[in-house]
Amino acid sequence: MLEDGDLMEYRVEREERVVGSIFKGIVQNVLPGMDAAFVDIGLERNAFLYVADILPDEPMDNSPASIKRSELRRRKIKELIRPGQEIMVQVTKGPRGTKGARVTTRIALPGRYVVLMPEAGHVGVSRKIEDRSERERLRKIGDRIIPDGFGLIMRTECETQSEAELKADVVFLQQLWAQVMQSAKRQRAPSIVHRDQTLLYRTVRDMFGDEISRMVIDDPDEYEKVHLAASIVAPSLCDKIDLYDKDQPIFDAFGIERDLERLLQHKVHMKSGGTLVVDEMEALTAIDINTGKQVGSTSLNDTILRTNMEAADEVCRQLRLRDMGGIIVIDFIDMESAADRKKVLDHFTKKLERDRARTRVGKISSLGLVEITRKRTGESVTEAISDICPMCDGHGRIPSKETVSLWIERDMWRKIHEPGNAFVVECHPAAVEALIGIDGENFEEMEHEMRRGIFIRANFDMDYEEYEITSTSIEEADRELMGLRRAQVVEVNVRRSAFENVNKVIGWTDSGYYVELIDGDEYIGHRAKVCLQDFRRSFAVGDVIHSGAPMLSRA
Repeated sequence: MLEDGDLMEYRVEREERVVGSIFKGIVQNVLPGMDAAFVDIGLERNAFLYVADILPDEPMDNSPASIKRSELRRRKIKELIRPGQEIMVQVTKGPRGTKGARVTTRIALPGRYVVLMPEAGHVGVSRKIEDRSERERLRKIGDRIIPDGFGLIMRTECETQSEAELKADVVFLQQLWAQVMQSAKRQRAPSIVHRDQTLLYRTVRDMFGDEISRMVIDDPDEYEKVHLAASIVAPSLCDKIDLYDKDQPIFDAFGIERDLERLLQHKVHMKSGGTLVVDEMEALTAIDINTGKQVGSTSLNDTILRTNMEAADEVCRQLRLRDMGGIIVIDFIDMESAADRKKVLDHFTKKLERDRARTRVGKISSLGLVEITRKRTGESVTEAISDICPMCDGHGRIPSKETVSLWIERDMWRKIHEPGNAFVVECHPAAVEALIGIDGENFEEMEHEMRRGIFIRANFDMDYEEYEITSTSIEEADRELMGLRRAQVVEVNVRRSAFENVNKVIGWTDSGYYVELIDGDEYIGHRAKVCLQDFRRSFAVGDVIHSGAPMLSRA
């Protein structure tokens, strides 16, 4: 979704969505100590059902409207459900990480204008409709059209709509609920009895309102489906649906691709030169704000205020764009003036009003921190379009080459009593450099202390932390790995040293042998012929044979 040409929301659906779907499940176990139960609904992990999300079989005080969460929370979960019981639940939060889905027995069927809730028995009006007279009008309509045994929530989209349109939406949802009940009678638990609609249909239902200027689709088949869906739920908006059929990809045409690249970035740059640093973690999301290159022109306080005001806009955008949920802590730059803190918080709160997700905002603390909660229904967009790094396993850091080299050295000491008088080590090229050390100092010290020959070779197929140590004899390792002589010419792939602040060029033979090059800068990224001047078991020093243009790299 674009606002004024800027990407504000991005939603992805690449596998079956479970949020909003209704399941017939079996209660597996009831935990009084947690006031919760786990329900088998047919997914990989059992779903979590909290006591306040369970509607009792018999209404309290014989009035469905009197059932409040606070009252249910005070009841004992063992009085509400039991292991082995079959119950119908709806997923409110999708599985995430090691957690299963969260479910409720409070079923809610969203339509275009209303949400129908079986067994709820009351009428509610969206808080985003602020006009008192309109709220009262909608509440009276709701009282007239609410079916017996159902509850009704008037959505934001029903503002200014006629009673006939709202009534038609209720009738449609009643029919849908009847189909759900029939499906539940036929199915054996655990099973799904109703799937929530696809992303495109939900977009039409939940987002495609009068404030949207147009909806653009680049697939003819999906265009027809959406046009049909819109003709049912919002006939007046059909003319706003366009089919995109140009050769240029649709995301390129609307400038979306460049914004998606920023979506995965850890650091977000603002126009003024300031930056946001976004860290999404399991427990919470932290957003840090820095002035960056912004130096201002009047005073430090003015620079900080301007940066925080711009950051408030960008944070609101990132919340919607990445669909972040749960607890979010924003570290604004410290402001001395209470008036400035209030100005930033008011501006931030005002911007959040355009966010459809339910949010709660705390006050700016004395440390400049703002805590907010944003309703989470599943994984964020960044989680949906990215995988955990296999190297760092999601930590965002990997062991340094020096750390890996120390692991290798310790493992060699553990193998010191194995038969043989030599070690052959295969590891990542960066670890080879760290093991050998600058000018071979580490290598020579290890051979001297271990009293063993050490043959270190790079394996370009190994992961950064992967290595293999083999105990053998010097004679056998010489025979298999060396075969070199002084003044021999070998071909190497030329690279810059992995050590920072060390101006050194190195070459790797195809067998993973390390060669320190003299005067080889112009060959970096290419293959070159090298004459060996001095060589050891694990590394050599060589001169590049200059013969005009560098050889094309085969690396």
